[in-house]
Amino acid sequence: MTAPVIGVLALQGDVREHLTALAAADAVAGPVRRPEELAEVDGLVIPGGESTTISKLAVLFGLMEPLRARVRAGMPVYGTCAGMIMLADKIHDPRSGQETVGGIDMIVRRNAFGRQNESFEAAVDVRGVPGEPVEGVFIRAPWVESVGASAEVLAEHGGHIVAVRQGNALATSFHPELTGDHRVHRLFTDMVRAYRRGESL
Repeated sequence: MTAPVIGVLALQGDVREHLTALAAADAVAGPVRRPEELAEVDGLVIPGGESTTISKLAVLFGLMEPLRARVRAGMPVYGTCAGMIMLADKIHDPRSGQETVGGIDMIVRRNAFGRQNESFEAAVDVRGVPGEPVEGVFIRAPWVESVGASAEVLAEHGGHIVAVRQGNALATSFHPELTGDHRVHRLFTDMVRAYRRGESL
């Protein structure tokens, strides 16, 4: 089987780092800015950035509704930091007009771990990622207040949920793409491969 084609939503955030991590996980990776590009990928990463800005740009570029439709149809999607917020069905403290793609039955709190100058790194034991704990970079990171019955908690830090999966949707509060450790991206790439085979991972 050919390598999976995975897009990175390129409206804001650390797009290049995600492209590098996906390539290291043996995916064909490229930026997605238009609905036509979204239609060509097997899976999508929604990077960090500012969730309100990403939401507004997704609407502006005509991507919000096609993205929601693809996620509802089962396309694998992985969100980091602001991307986690974008995949939440509910935001605890949304800004005015802020929309999400949805896909994971969870409530998230924006900037829960503090401001930019309170960013930190921590080892996180992520279920489904073999070997040593993942080194997570937390930058104005959200945490998950609660999850529904369909969502699986994959990791916690400091008593707060920081990684969640529901079906083909994966989300982390932290940025694994900034560390050179590509195991979370490999997990996601394996999810995309399983989706292409008509299986679940």
